[in-house]
Amino acid sequence: MTLKPQQTEATIYTRGEHNISRENINEPALKVLYRLHKAGYQAFLVGGAVRDLMLDLHPKDYDVATDATPEQVKDLFRNCRLIGRRFRLAHIHYGREIIEVATFRGHYDQAEDDSEGSTRDGMIVRDNVFGTLAEDAWRRDFSVNALYYNIADFSVVDYTGGMDDLKRRRLRMIGDANVRCQEDPVRMLRAMRFAAKLDFEFDPDLVAAIVDQHHRIEAVPPARLFEEVLKLFLSGKSQRAIHLLIQYKLLDQLFSVTQHHLFHHPEFLDFIDLACRNTDQRIAEEKPVTPAFFFAFMLWGPMSLRAKEFESNDMSPIQALQEAGRAVLSQQAAQISIPKRFRLPIRDIWTGQARLRNRRGRRPFSLLQHPRFRAAYDFLLLRADSIEPQLKELGEWWTQFQAVPEKEQKQMCQELHRMSHGQKKRKRKNPTGNHSNPDSDKPAAATDSSDSSNSSDQ
Repeated sequence: MTLKPQQTEATIYTRGEHNISRENINEPALKVLYRLHKAGYQAFLVGGAVRDLMLDLHPKDYDVATDATPEQVKDLFRNCRLIGRRFRLAHIHYGREIIEVATFRGHYDQAEDDSEGSTRDGMIVRDNVFGTLAEDAWRRDFSVNALYYNIADFSVVDYTGGMDDLKRRRLRMIGDANVRCQEDPVRMLRAMRFAAKLDFEFDPDLVAAIVDQHHRIEAVPPARLFEEVLKLFLSGKSQRAIHLLIQYKLLDQLFSVTQHHLFHHPEFLDFIDLACRNTDQRIAEEKPVTPAFFFAFMLWGPMSLRAKEFESNDMSPIQALQEAGRAVLSQQAAQISIPKRFRLPIRDIWTGQARLRNRRGRRPFSLLQHPRFRAAYDFLLLRADSIEPQLKELGEWWTQFQAVPEKEQKQMCQELHRMSHGQKKRKRKNPTGNHSNPDSDKPAAATDSSDSSNSSDQ
């Protein structure tokens, strides 16, 4: 790590020159800031919270920067827990909320230390040096994340030109963008997330760095990529994020099987688009979302294609989906490590697509009780509304089935059985297919294809 402060003089925006009000800062964060200040330490609100408050958004998290060491912070707060090995952080707990407090981080020069500070390709592996406020600012990734709200006088401190970038709605990397992306390739994914979330444009130097360094994502551990991908797609702006990943050739570094499928089946992007829009809407409405659903729709295209291959070898639709699911998830694990607690729900959503087509007997009633029924049903509707309109009738049937009383549900199942049974009789009576009343066979044929032809579902 060779980045040094390029500017020691900060631009100070007094209380009357910015729009941050303490009324918009949550109480736990203010408590932490005030206690640090009262104890004689410097205390600043920093990062995304300051950025979002400046943009009149509601911060999700609050981070504090201080000159107090982690141990000194712990002495001040009984509800404090120290975490981290690479760089010690203080987590101060207020119920379910956590305020993260970090000591100012300083410049690290590998030449001043005999230990290795980075890998051969420039990635940082050592990063545990305390410093000054100026050094801390210049170590941050983007200028808009390097604004400091000073609780001492309610001013905003800007070393890196972040205030100007906020006004221009521009995302700019601090320092040499090419070097910073090489040091930590995850910064490119953070750039995608912030650009999608804030609707910012990339600085030209950042664009050039991403184009040049995007391949370095493959060096990031799969477990870390899982966390970063969740932040990216569960931020409420996943629809724009997916298009940015495609535009800057980062999708191939995260979902190579999906990128390959999109190359040969570009219409699959319509399905991903709709699923992302649905996810964003649920987040906006504060409804629950699960990572399993996200990975299920991102990998559905290549997985369903593999399932068709298995079906052609005389596997049942459900067995084909199970085998294809295991194969694709195993392949995906080389890039993103999906925890076991999500892999089973993903496969349940996939196999649920075949189960939803099988409405014979008591199966619809049993399926309603499955813990993943609702996710599988929502998944079916997304398919019907995008790339597989032939599934609309099936989706409408299940929508009605959930809405009516049990007595009517039984009648719906009996009607399916009657229509299917009646169609078989007509076929036996007239094997040539020359019916005296052709119109009477149309509903039966449509229902039969929905019930018995599981392979077309894939």
